[in-house]
Amino acid sequence: MNRQVRILVSGRVQGVYFRAFTQKQANRLGVRGFARNLADGRVEVIAIGTGEAVEKLIQWCHKGPITAKVEQVVVEPIATEALPPAEFPADFEIR
Repeated sequence: MNRQVRILVSGRVQGVYFRAFTQKQANRLGVRGFARNLADGRVEVIAIGTGEAVEKLIQWCHKGPITAKVEQVVVEPIATEALPPAEFPADFEIR
């Protein structure tokens, strides 16, 4: 069963390759979606995949790459109808 979540990661997560490492981890797990920097300094991750794969990505986001200092991770479920089809990438993108 697929799971869709929005993950908001706070701390020193911009300018430390957090999005690139998240993309690598997501691709390894077979998770689709994207990661993007937000104006307030957080990174937003939209993750779509099996429940197990998405959970593993969430757990990874709590650590991030060695260059990051994650302070907080907030996970919000996303209803299928909340994401328009254009927001469903075929793989995992950096935006």
